[in-house]
Amino acid sequence: MKTSRRDSSPKVTARARKPTATTGTAPREDGNTKSARTRARLLDAAAHILSIKGYAGMRLSDVAEYADMQAPAIYYYFASREELIEEVMWFGLADMRHHLASVLDQAPEGTPGMDRIMLAVEAHLRHELQLSDYATASIRNAGQLPDKIRQRQKAEETKYGAIWRELLESAVADGSVRDDSNIYISQMLIMGALNWAAEWWSPRRGSLDSLVEMAQMFVRNALTPKS
Repeated sequence: MKTSRRDSSPKVTARARKPTATTGTAPREDGNTKSARTRARLLDAAAHILSIKGYAGMRLSDVAEYADMQAPAIYYYFASREELIEEVMWFGLADMRHHLASVLDQAPEGTPGMDRIMLAVEAHLRHELQLSDYATASIRNAGQLPDKIRQRQKAEETKYGAIWRELLESAVADGSVRDDSNIYISQMLIMGALNWAAEWWSPRRGSLDSLVEMAQMFVRNALTPKS
């Protein structure tokens, strides 16, 4: 897949990951126990239901059916529906942050700041739309949750935003992003556009590769220094 750009710089692409114990599935502390496996299965089911039906539409009966267990049994692992949702929402952003950090760590030393931003755009979209129900659930439901179950998620949002802020600041410093850019506004516009894709994109509207390419083109054209 090529990025849409006017120069001849090398292709910028994030390495996609298949779901593992740390992406697309719940964290499995002491995962060899039956209790831990069941708890993780419930979290996976809740993430899937949340990603499709949203906070208001998620019923514990749907989660139980997807997890192939009885609904009352959920309360053995989670004290309430809200506690289950809080765990899903927190993990969605925590896993996305770790995924992005991993992708950026794999970039060759000396990769220009703009190319690192392109890697981040792709990593975010693929993780949000392809790799993780948790990420989709976290992004789609962030504005619907009561504040009392948003605290851990807000902390992760701050950490994730810090990665993007550093990317933009570094790119301004190396000259690959225009120096008259307002870092905060640029970051908010980019994150808003990427997150909103979870609300409208489906394969019927075009391939994920096409979406990534178009998003990279928009971001690059917005940030590239004027000639």
